[in-house]
Amino acid sequence: MLDSLRIPLFIAAIILLACAVLLEVGSGWVLGPVNLDVPRPGLGISYLALIDGLILYIISLMAVALLLPERIYGRIQGVITFVVSLLVLLGSIAMIFIAIALVTLMVSLLLALPFGTVIYFGVYALFKTGPAATTLGLIMTLKLLFVGFLVFSQQRFLQSKSLVLIILTSLLANIIISFLHGLVPRFLVSITDTLGAIVVAILAAIWALFLFIGSIPAIIKALRVDRAVR
Repeated sequence: MLDSLRIPLFIAAIILLACAVLLEVGSGWVLGPVNLDVPRPGLGISYLALIDGLILYIISLMAVALLLPERIYGRIQGVITFVVSLLVLLGSIAMIFIAIALVTLMVSLLLALPFGTVIYFGVYALFKTGPAATTLGLIMTLKLLFVGFLVFSQQRFLQSKSLVLIILTSLLANIIISFLHGLVPRFLVSITDTLGAIVVAILAAIWALFLFIGSIPAIIKALRVDRAVR
């Protein structure tokens, strides 16, 4: 697949996805000379980086395959994938519990009339839906451009079912967060945003587990090769 790869388009795809991930984690400077302070209210936008970070890792691993000899790449990719997927899996689980604790707190405050409700409205009711929509739109645009450049760099990427599915999962996660932001009145958006973050973290955990399990045969194969060489 990589033999007929259009490298400039492939590199552009990686850069676009990296920009999306950096925006999700709060790096507005990625737009170069444009000093854009990108808002990230709530948890949903930042949690998108879990899935998109995995996609960025997968694509970057393909780029490394262009630079390293196949023998060396075959030995290291399984180990690196094992470590990265395990870290993302553990991180996703921890972030799920953080989000559950937060949504429990918000619901408890909202229902604890009168003082808890007052505290909720003072802290969580004024969710910045407009700026969040702008950020989500920018991230979605970068993702769609990434998909376009990736496909034009090599159409056979579409034959990789796992790659297509994780990219579709990323786009779906973006849509879920946007949908939940517009589903309820503004004073409840903090709650639905956190629920969306939980869904995104669960999806990221599932994909991390998939990559974790898939890396095990590669590690076993590398160990067998090492023993044969000895």
